[in-house]
Amino acid sequence: MAELTYIRVGDYYIPNLVLDEPEPVKTVGKYGSLRRIYLKQYKHELWRELAGNGTLKAHLLDIDETANEWMDRRLPQMMKSAGATEALKACDQMAWVELVNICKAKVEEVIFAELIYS
Repeated sequence: MAELTYIRVGDYYIPNLVLDEPEPVKTVGKYGSLRRIYLKQYKHELWRELAGNGTLKAHLLDIDETANEWMDRRLPQMMKSAGATEALKACDQMAWVELVNICKAKVEEVIFAELIYS
């Protein structure tokens, strides 16, 4: 056990206490929430098992993190292959936005099929 030290402030001695930084609270995002809804409605046994042994939140956070990684990795590739370039963005912004939205929808289809609804 560490010895307690004090700091003198005026006529008072105040304990020199250092608090540990709390771990940041992780929240379940879009894809984790969709997975939770799917499990609860269509895979109730698995949902009940995960909730019962206390691993549901970890599972949902893992799904959410994986889905976001897939989106971050695949969206730029899809945009490049679709021709959503900075040159297009400079000359026709609406066409660029349309292409980006289409690419995002395609990547989300893969995420939904392989991660969320499987």
